[in-house]
Amino acid sequence: MLKTWMIADYLRPYARWRINRADPRDDDRNARAAIGLIDAAAYLARLDETERVIGRLAGAGRFAPGRFEPGAEGERIIRFWHYEDAAGGPAELLEALAEAAERARRPGGAAPA
Repeated sequence: MLKTWMIADYLRPYARWRINRADPRDDDRNARAAIGLIDAAAYLARLDETERVIGRLAGAGRFAPGRFEPGAEGERIIRFWHYEDAAGGPAELLEALAEAAERARRPGGAAPA
């Protein structure tokens, strides 16, 4: 399975979760988050496997046989993508996931000096 598809497969259940949580009193947060994740999954389905960001995620060890594993920080990013606002598109989501994955690989998870 392509790595881009593995990421898309990881995003879809979170989109469904947000759709199921949609409520008229949530100021459209869950609907906005679901749309952002659906958009990102569609973007990934068309993204070239050789894109640098995919290589960064692979280099950070985020792919297990047959699945994407974003790590704890990556999962938080996905869970709250577009929840508060709709800033950033699918490429920014991938960039945020790659940065989180690389940060987790550094000793102590520290940012570079």
